Amino acid sequence: MDSEFTKRIVVVTGAGRGIGRAIAEALAAQGAHVIVTARSKHELDDVVQTIKRAGGTAASISADLSDPETPARIMKDIRRDIGPVEILVNNAGVGSSQNPKPVIDFDDAFWNLSVAVNLTAPYLLSKLALPDMLKAEWGRIIMVASVNGKIPSPHGAAYTASKHGLLGLMKTLALETAGTGITANAICPGPVRTSMNNARVIYDAKRHGVEPSEIENNATPLGRRLEPHEMAPMVVYLASENAACVTGQSFNLDGGIVMSG
Repeated sequence: MDSEFTKRIVVVTGAGRGIGRAIAEALAAQGAHVIVTARSKHELDDVVQTIKRAGGTAASISADLSDPETPARIMKDIRRDIGPVEILVNNAGVGSSQNPKPVIDFDDAFWNLSVAVNLTAPYLLSKLALPDMLKAEWGRIIMVASVNGKIPSPHGAAYTASKHGLLGLMKTLALETAGTGITANAICPGPVRTSMNNARVIYDAKRHGVEPSEIENNATPLGRRLEPHEMAPMVVYLASENAACVTGQSFNLDGGIVMSG
């Protein structure tokens, strides 16, 4: 299939499942060459095979983004074996559900892990992608942030702080690259039906003494959680030529939780 995305080299982090996988499959369906990264090789292999069965092109790199040396290794390998990255989707993240606690009891090691994956890794990957994008006078950097980049989440200080920071990073990138052919934007999902959010639903249900179904039914004004595939179309748009005038923006895909800003 010939489209504006044909032969575009795309990296999607945290693409083994959930939102990242949905984004990777959507961009591959548009003709892009998608490189997916995550820690689980088994999940990545399944994503690559699914994309190839649908007629797309994809490759995978197993990577732990909590290691500060990983971003440079990823980008070096991709540039050597495939070519310069043109579209970078920073999706990998550590959610609050892995170790939820109020600030007074918060685990310092979990704070450091969350910031490393949710904020430092996107910073390093974006920094590494920029030289080739500037040379080509074209590029897209898209952050998968969260509504918790705009509003707080109880017992999730590290997640909330890192996602606020991610939006600040995105806006700075947008300002510094304005007029170069590069754009930087973010999507801010609300509660999406993923394994990470499933754990948060269970935690919140126990915390409030209610059934998980009650948490789900009140998750958004729509009366439901959102689905991973509902996040992908906005990313495809932001990566497209039609979005050349859009930069420095964060889009709420949250079922109406945040109705301003």
